[in-house]
Amino acid sequence: MSLAPGAAAARLVSPAAVLDDLREVGYLADERIATVVYLAAQLGKPVLVEGPAGTGKTELAKSLAAATSSRLIRLQCYEGLDESKALYEWNYRKQLLRIQVEKGDGETGRPGWQAVEEDLFSEEFLLARPLLEAIRATEPVVLLIDEVDRVEVETEALLLEVLSDYQVSIPELGTVSARQVPMVFLTSNDTRELSEALKRRCLYLHLDYPSLERERAILLERVPGIGEHLADEVARVVRSLRQLELEKRPSISETLDWARALLLLEVRHLDTEVTANTLNLLLKYRSDLQLAAKELAVELS
Repeated sequence: MSLAPGAAAARLVSPAAVLDDLREVGYLADERIATVVYLAAQLGKPVLVEGPAGTGKTELAKSLAAATSSRLIRLQCYEGLDESKALYEWNYRKQLLRIQVEKGDGETGRPGWQAVEEDLFSEEFLLARPLLEAIRATEPVVLLIDEVDRVEVETEALLLEVLSDYQVSIPELGTVSARQVPMVFLTSNDTRELSEALKRRCLYLHLDYPSLERERAILLERVPGIGEHLADEVARVVRSLRQLELEKRPSISETLDWARALLLLEVRHLDTEVTANTLNLLLKYRSDLQLAAKELAVELS
């Protein structure tokens, strides 16, 4: 099936354009990320973005939607997600009301069951879920399938079927085909191995925690007024924490929250006391807090 490129893809004319567009909305990508996004847009391929939680996978899709003035449609995956929540289902309550109305008060001249049945399975009673919404959309769309590694293999197969042809077969209505290829991002925290078939369908991008230089740049971009010195200190402390054996390493968003909190406290320089009193913005386990406090006491002393 040949589909026209999505309207969002038309704006992404080169990896350099992707870099610039993402920077305008506050997402600091690198050439590797920009190249994958550009190729995915031009080839009409989904992007599978894997990596630890909190490395900016979801934010990449959100930022690209903002940068290309596209509608973001998000399917949040979870264990037990099925076709009715991912694709479509019928509005059974509304259908039941329709049947009751047709029973009426015994008057003659009411439509026969065949006519009622045809009406029950019309667009009026269809509840479109994220996958169907993205396929039927006429405006530019970025479809985010978040944490795909949390669904069962059967649901993964459904995603693969939809993303292979960008069409959905609804027995009562026929086949619904996309008019344009939406930009699709699937994120995975790598908690389980995804199928080879799904990986073959996608371009692959691995996002790890940012380097010291990139995280410092992110802080300067996203936290107005932080200053280069404090941004450097924050980035270095967070980098040290991520090297510890923690239950949960600080995410980029938690780093930004910590930096904003430090500004609210009018902190211009990190010391042991300030860091210890605000570590709960970065770490959410008691054992992590205790381990980090010991390590940072030495580092900041």
